Amino acid sequence: MAESFIFSIAESLIGKLVSQAFERASRVLGVYKDLLDLKDTLLILKAVLVDAEQKLEQNHQLREWLKQLKCVFYDAEDLIDEVECEVARRDLIKKHGSTKRKVCRFFSSSNPVAFRCRIAYQIKEIKDKLDKVAADRNKFGLEVITFERRVVSKREMTHSYVSGSDVIGRDDDKKNIIDLLLKKSNEVGGKSVSVVSIVGLGGLGKTTLAKYVFNDKTIGDAFPLKIWVCVSNEFDLKQIMIKILSSAPTSTSLGKLEDLGVEQLQKHLRDVLADKKFLLVMDDVWNKDCVKWEELRNLLQVGAQGSKVLVTTRNRLIGSMMSNGSFYSLDGLSHQDSLSLFLKWAFRQGDEKKHPPLMEIGADIVRKCGGLPLALRTLGSSLFLKFEVKEWEFVRDSEIWNLEQKESDVLPALKFSYDQLPSYLKRFFALFSLYPKDYLFDSSFGSLPWEALGLLPQSNTGQTVDDLIKECLYELQSISFLENFVDTGTSLGFKLHDLVHDLAIYVAKDEFQCVNSRNYRISESVRHLSFMETELLDQISIPTGVRTILFPEEGVGADSESFMSAISKCKYLRVLDLSDSKYESLPHAIGKLKHLRFLSLLGSKYLKKLPNSLSELQSLQTLIFDGCVKLQILPKRLGNLINLRRLIIATKQSDFPEKEISKLTSLEVLGVSCAP
Repeated sequence: MAESFIFSIAESLIGKLVSQAFERASRVLGVYKDLLDLKDTLLILKAVLVDAEQKLEQNHQLREWLKQLKCVFYDAEDLIDEVECEVARRDLIKKHGSTKRKVCRFFSSSNPVAFRCRIAYQIKEIKDKLDKVAADRNKFGLEVITFERRVVSKREMTHSYVSGSDVIGRDDDKKNIIDLLLKKSNEVGGKSVSVVSIVGLGGLGKTTLAKYVFNDKTIGDAFPLKIWVCVSNEFDLKQIMIKILSSAPTSTSLGKLEDLGVEQLQKHLRDVLADKKFLLVMDDVWNKDCVKWEELRNLLQVGAQGSKVLVTTRNRLIGSMMSNGSFYSLDGLSHQDSLSLFLKWAFRQGDEKKHPPLMEIGADIVRKCGGLPLALRTLGSSLFLKFEVKEWEFVRDSEIWNLEQKESDVLPALKFSYDQLPSYLKRFFALFSLYPKDYLFDSSFGSLPWEALGLLPQSNTGQTVDDLIKECLYELQSISFLENFVDTGTSLGFKLHDLVHDLAIYVAKDEFQCVNSRNYRISESVRHLSFMETELLDQISIPTGVRTILFPEEGVGADSESFMSAISKCKYLRVLDLSDSKYESLPHAIGKLKHLRFLSLLGSKYLKKLPNSLSELQSLQTLIFDGCVKLQILPKRLGNLINLRRLIIATKQSDFPEKEISKLTSLEVLGVSCAP
C-alpha cells in the first residue's frame, strides 16, 4: 500500500531541488549542475505517477515497478540530506572562525574536493537507476496526468429506498433531521430554499439516515415534490441538473436530457421546481468549491418558501459551506443499538439465543466497531452461519485490515476518503499507524515528528511549522478522521477512531511497522518503526535504512545496550524517540547520526549524562530532555546545534550553559525546568 506515497516523495524531492536554499547549498559544494539533471528525470517520472497509482490495483508488475522507483527516490532523499548536512557543517566552521582549530578537530572535517567527487558519483549512480526505471514506464502505457487531486475510485450510486426495519438506533437522529427540515427558514435575502447538512465519518450511516428521513410520511406530506440525487465525486452542474430532472415526475416529457445544453437544462429545471415546495436530497457531496455550489443554489431558489436541500457529506467544511455555517454532526450508535445491528447480520432471527458463547465474543467484536453501522454489518455478515468459537475469536482478535473486505465493506468505505486526500497528507496520515489505539495526540512543541520526516506541505509565505501542522490536522478533522478534537490555541489535542487507526495501518504497511510480540519480523523495506514492548529488543534486527524509531506507549522504554548499538548504525535516522528509556547515558556513537532531526528522551528518569558528541548533530530541530529527573550533565557546545528550533530541558546541572543557548539563533521554543 505504501506505493501510494510515491507521488508525495517525488513532489518533496522536486520541491527541495528547486528551492533557493538548496540551489545555494549545491552551488557551494559544486554539484548544482549534476542535481539539475536529476531534477529533470524526476519531473518526467512525476508526470506519470498519478496514472500509475490509479492502475496499481490491476497490475502486479506495475506495483513492483513502483517499489523499485520508491527505493531509488529514498536514496535520492538521503543524498539531498547529505548535501544539506555538509553545508550545515561548513556553515558552523565558518561561524566559529575564531575556534576553527577546535571545531575542525571536533568534526574531523572532510576534504571538500573528495566530498564533491563522492557526491557527484552518487548523483550519477542515482540518475542512472532512475533513467533505467523511467525507461520501463512505457511498458505500462502510463499517461501524463498533471493534476494532483484526483479520483482514485468511484463510489457506487445510491437510491432513495430503505426499509424502516433495516434501520436500527437512528430514530432520535431521524426526528432531529425532520425537525430541521420542517423548521421555518432563517435565510436572509428572500431566498426560498435552505440547506440541512448531515456530516460524519464514512460508514456512519449518513445515506441510510437520509433515506429514513426521505421516506417518512411526515416528510411526504410536507414536501409535495421529493427528489433524490447521488452527487458523489464530480460536482458537474450539467450532470446534477440532469439527475434532478430525471428524478422529477415531469421529466418523461423532456426527451433525452443528455442531448440538451446547459441553457436548456437550467430552463427546464426552473420550470419543474417553480413555486413547488420540494425536498432535494444531495447524497455524498465532495465539492469544496463554493462558486459551483452557489451556481446551483441560485437555480433552486425558484421553489416555494420552505423548500429544503438535505446534504450528506463526510467533510465538515462542505457541510458548513452548504448550510451556512451549521450542520448536523452524526455520531456512532450506542453499544446496545450496535449489538442489535450486529446480531441482525450475524444470525438468523432468534438463532443468537442458541449460542451464548458466541454472544459474549460478539459483544467484544461490537466494541471493536466503535458504533459504525457499516463496520457492524461488515463483521456481522462475515460471521453469518458460522458457529465455531475459533472463527468468532479470529474476527475479534484480528485487526480489521487483516479480514477479507468486499467493495461495499467498511475498510473500502474509509479508504475512499483517504484516496481523496492530497498526496502530502497521505504520508502525514500514515504516521498515526506507529501509535497505539486510543492514543491521545498533542501537537504542542512539535511533539509529533512530521517536520523531521519531511511530511509537511510546502510553506506559503509567513507560515510557520505549527501553522502547517494545524492546517493538515484540520483537514483530517474535516473528514471526521480525528475525534475528541480540541484546539487550545497553542496546540491541538485529538484521538483517532479505532477503525481510522486500522486504516492508517492498512495504507502504511510495508513501510511503517508497529513492533510487538505478534508482529516482530521487520523487512528491509520498513523505514519507520515503533515499539510497544521491550522484551524483543535484543532479538530483532533493525534495517540500517530505517528513518524513524519511536517508543510511544507511556512507561515502555528501551533498556537494551545491543539495541542502542544497532540504532547507532542507522545512519539515515531522522527521528529517535527514546521516551521512558532506562539508559543512564547514551553512547558517544550517537554523534554519527548526522541526519537526525528529532531526539526525545522524555521521561527517561534514569538518565544522568549525555555525550558531548550530541552537539555534532547539526540537522537536529527538536531536542527534548523533559522529565529526566537525574540528568546532571548536559553536552558541551550545545551552541553548535545551529538548526535547533525546539529545546525542552529538565536538568540538575547548576551551571546552566546560557552562552551556548544564546548561540541557537534558529530556536523558537525553549522550555527549561530544574529537576528535583
